[in-house]
Amino acid sequence: MPIGKVKWFDAEKGFGFASNPGDEDVYVGRSVLPEGVEELVPGQRIEFDFAAGRRGPQALRVKVLETPRRKHAHARKPVELASMLSDVMTLLETQVQPVLNKGRYPDRKTGRQVAEILRAIARDLDS
Repeated sequence: MPIGKVKWFDAEKGFGFASNPGDEDVYVGRSVLPEGVEELVPGQRIEFDFAAGRRGPQALRVKVLETPRRKHAHARKPVELASMLSDVMTLLETQVQPVLNKGRYPDRKTGRQVAEILRAIARDLDS
């Protein structure tokens, strides 16, 4: 059985396509998904049997090889994140930049607080 990756799958329409190494993409309908699997996620690895159909290769059975990665919801709304960015820029300009311009690093407490805020913003932007 070939192993391919899901190119796309539309749960509403109930079908999608997966790559088939060395051959054209394979049609994957909802009816061939294993019990309990409602949809496939792009990039997810699957193993499948297929046969030639009128419109090209069509999956007959699908075995999911890896669980899909869930999309992480953003922890904050964009307005909240914009406010945080504004606050952190003010903090950097008033407490960190002047100390750095004097040739020193900010004290440990300030450095940790700023770093933690920057990490939180980065995590939210990256999710």
